[in-house]
Amino acid sequence: MIIVLKKDATQKDIDHIIAKVKEIGLEPHISVGVEKTIIGVVGDDDKMINVPVESFNGVEQVIRVTKPYKLASRDFHPHNTVIDIGTVKIGSEELAIMAGPCSVETKNQITYIAKEVKKYGANILRGGAFKPRTSPYSFQGLGKEGLELLKYAKEQTGLPIITEVLDPRDVELVESYADILQIGTRNAQNFPLLKEVGKARKPVLLKRGLAMKADEWVMSAEYIMSGGNYNVILCERGIRTFETATRNTLDLNIIPVMKEKTHLPIVIDPSHATGYSRYVPSMALAAIAAGADGLIIEVHNDPENAWSDGEQSITPEQFRDLMIKIKEVAKIVGKKLPEFSAV
Repeated sequence: MIIVLKKDATQKDIDHIIAKVKEIGLEPHISVGVEKTIIGVVGDDDKMINVPVESFNGVEQVIRVTKPYKLASRDFHPHNTVIDIGTVKIGSEELAIMAGPCSVETKNQITYIAKEVKKYGANILRGGAFKPRTSPYSFQGLGKEGLELLKYAKEQTGLPIITEVLDPRDVELVESYADILQIGTRNAQNFPLLKEVGKARKPVLLKRGLAMKADEWVMSAEYIMSGGNYNVILCERGIRTFETATRNTLDLNIIPVMKEKTHLPIVIDPSHATGYSRYVPSMALAAIAAGADGLIIEVHNDPENAWSDGEQSITPEQFRDLMIKIKEVAKIVGKKLPEFSAV
């Protein structure tokens, strides 16, 4: 249910409505828009059937939301959400370019890559400290040491950090280092983890599950938002289909679909979607042309010897060449990049 307030609704009116909603065991969420202020009511709407909300002072209209998700819906929040990460505003006209290695390996490696990607236009540093791997024998990440190295790279470059959290018990630790918490595809329906990051103060990037339908993905975002953390960024990273020519199938259809369904920003991960570095540039450009709010790209200075996912990592030089092209495509679709050196 969505309660639309009149323009002249007072704080006393709003407090009364909120108190009533809580009194019957539901959760109110206020959204202040440019033209309207609304209260989204989360929970079993049937509890409100006998409550004459329309007659309350300050109420203009009551809308029943039939979708299973409320907080992520454009019905609740008609305008695009813009998430502030320092000077980066994800969901604005400026593209968010998250770049860096799959895994943090050494201080020299992460610092060098951070400086290179910043030089060529990246505004957020990505890097894995905790790595979910299909094989238990594969490199699992440096853990806390990796977080310390990311922090050092941030101090050297000023780039905010995005890194993955795998375990509800690690949320507090990762949050103390990261500017954005990443939920990977394997954890897209790990509901205890989603609830825990819902309590966090940092924005969350939620990757799409391997075979997730659009509404299932939004419902995972709803889990996070229902905990009070409204700063959710969606990330399409390819879905599993019958096709084996690439690692996954990049679903660019999902960009306009999610723009229609939700108010949340969406970024694309062409590295995991394709699995091969040679396909990353074309899919990155296609994603920007399709209306994505940003990209998350794996960049490594020595892909051949990378500790993980070297085959899908582009070099800093290839990243530079790609960013020059992205800058031109961005202009066409009304987006822009921060100024950077093409030398």
